Amino acid sequence: MRDCDTLLIVGSNFPYSQFLPEFGQARAVQIDIDATMIGMRYPVEVCLVGDAKTTLAELIPLLERKSDTTWRDTVVANVGRWWETVERQAMLGARPVNPMRVVWELSRRIPEDAIVTADSGSAANWYARCLRVRGRMRGSLSGTLATMGPGVPYAIGAKFAHPDRPVIALVGDGAMQMNGLAELLTISRYRDQWADPRLVVCVFHNNDLNQVTWELRSMGGAPKFEQSQSLPDLSYAQVARVFGLGAVAVDDPDDLAGAWQQALSADRPTVLDVRCDPEVPPIPPHASWEQMKSTAEAVLRGDPNAWHLITQGTKTKAQEFIPHHDN
Repeated sequence: MRDCDTLLIVGSNFPYSQFLPEFGQARAVQIDIDATMIGMRYPVEVCLVGDAKTTLAELIPLLERKSDTTWRDTVVANVGRWWETVERQAMLGARPVNPMRVVWELSRRIPEDAIVTADSGSAANWYARCLRVRGRMRGSLSGTLATMGPGVPYAIGAKFAHPDRPVIALVGDGAMQMNGLAELLTISRYRDQWADPRLVVCVFHNNDLNQVTWELRSMGGAPKFEQSQSLPDLSYAQVARVFGLGAVAVDDPDDLAGAWQQALSADRPTVLDVRCDPEVPPIPPHASWEQMKSTAEAVLRGDPNAWHLITQGTKTKAQEFIPHHDN
């Protein structure tokens, strides 16, 4: 979106305006059933108030296919290079498991009719960055207020709507402790109503309210405040077993592939309890100087995991500068 000359916004409030093209760079068309949303984030030249599907059906016959594919080819090449970078980042060693690899290994073997739900927080980062959506796959997460805790309830709702499809919930341990554990009891109660028994709850078990920890570092220059950010340790796999669900506990990255295979072929809903490294940074490729400066200040002010944080951050960022393979 940053480099486009035409922006089409369809039914989206998209609050992150820093990722949109510079004002005036792109000509914008927006479709929304709610007129109050149009023009909220970007100056719009054509405002279309109405149902997205109906409006797009009217617009598609008016499009002309372009013979010059230079811009599209550039985007395809950039995306291909970025997937190489993400794979290298996902395969980096961590202490004990790199959370990016959790989703990368899922992406390699996820059924093409799966429904994936993601909680808010760093789980949403890894979901957005590492999962290749294809086939009939569908995804859902809290996109308006970044509400904490909807990942497991969304997955239960998906199973009731599509009982014949596998569902995977990617959730942080903070959300699991807030309401996800109770929802495992809901899953246990209703699982016999679902034709396909597969509902996998994957817990990023890092004993940290991780997204806020990183926000404090990168936006406030503050070290991790352990009194509010550290979580009680708990075996989510053991809780699942008590509720009569399947359970797989992972603390070795080389066990991830087999763990996903086991969970995705199980005859019952399953909890995948993965002990992850909280210091793998959710650094975007366009991290600002201010964000990097603030993170450095957090380290200098005594972050409890300073050296490991620096090591993981440096290793992760360095993957963006390794030469890529030409196709």
